[in-house]
Amino acid sequence: QVQLVESGGGLVQPGGSLKLSCTASGYIGGRNPMAWYRTPPGKHRELVASISSDFTYHTPPVEGRFTISRDYAKNTVYLQMNNLNVDDTGVYYCKAFETWGQGTPVNVSA
Repeated sequence: QVQLVESGGGLVQPGGSLKLSCTASGYIGGRNPMAWYRTPPGKHRELVASISSDFTYHTPPVEGRFTISRDYAKNTVYLQMNNLNVDDTGVYYCKAFETWGQGTPVNVSA
């Protein structure tokens, strides 16, 4: 069974940047999507971005500020987050197949 481990979260000021990483322990074929979700405080989990060898998608709230990428050889997906604002605060989760990572917190605060 695939396991996912995220890293890279932390505290950042508005306008700052962070890069999240998620590495899968097992093989995930390129055509199988990997995705980033987030759970803002007091809200439901929501999709942030997803990627496969066939497509890349960013949701409207992050389009132009976040970039999802993937290293297929390393079974790793990244999320480069630029120009962060307080609404980006939350726990960020990686997903592949029906497996979730443990989450990494992102706190955007002055």
